[in-house]
Amino acid sequence: MSKNTKETSGKIATLAAETLNSQSASTIAKSLAASALAQKGTDKQTSAEMEHKAGKVLGSDKYSEDTKALAASVLSQANKERGS
Repeated sequence: MSKNTKETSGKIATLAAETLNSQSASTIAKSLAASALAQKGTDKQTSAEMEHKAGKVLGSDKYSEDTKALAASVLSQANKERGS
């Protein structure tokens, strides 16, 4: 199985921490933020469920640029073979 070696950048990790501490952040934004932080400094990959959620966020106009940035980061760390 091919391993995706990408990890969360410092900029996205900061955004994720801010999102998790925000009372106004949506549930989906917090979910994406948690996933992004879980992948900081580890070899963990995005789950199929989070991959699906991130794809929906990126395909929608209703989410903020910050939420889309988290989604893009999470999606970039997905299992390469699952996306094939």
